[in-house]
Amino acid sequence: MGTGINITGLSLANDALGHLPFSPDAAARLAFGIITQRPTAALPASGTGTLFTIVGGRVRITSLIGEVTTVIQTQACTAKITSTPTVGAAVDLCATLDVTAKVVGSLFYITGTLANALVNAQCALAMAQQLIVNTGKIDLITGATNSGSVKWTIQWIPVDVGATLVAA
Repeated sequence: MGTGINITGLSLANDALGHLPFSPDAAARLAFGIITQRPTAALPASGTGTLFTIVGGRVRITSLIGEVTTVIQTQACTAKITSTPTVGAAVDLCATLDVTAKVVGSLFYITGTLANALVNAQCALAMAQQLIVNTGKIDLITGATNSGSVKWTIQWIPVDVGATLVAA
């Protein structure tokens, strides 16, 4: 064989990798992880609604964003995101945000700093820190019963072999 790379019996010529097509989706997955989307749904009524379920091991959250799809009722209401492990105590992934009267297209996102409130903006910033959460649930907790709907998108990377995250 000439020059090149030999991988368990597979031989690649000097520049064979240079001719492969670039996949933006693959590049995004390498950088930010797997994208899981939860279809739009009404806010939970004065309580907890599960957004995502994690099984098989820990996952690293690289982004968690909600988009308002139906205006939220003009009535006092707070919201926060919580990780509720299968074993152990729940952990708030952010502090509460007043979501009263948020308009269609408003974005909610976590910063990655647990003490920071859920953020509302027209554009979302990257998380300052990625969060590792254990098996269990990622929940949305509201402080009142308000009409309105939000669709959620999470990007995640498995930490443990066999770990998965699915929309609830």
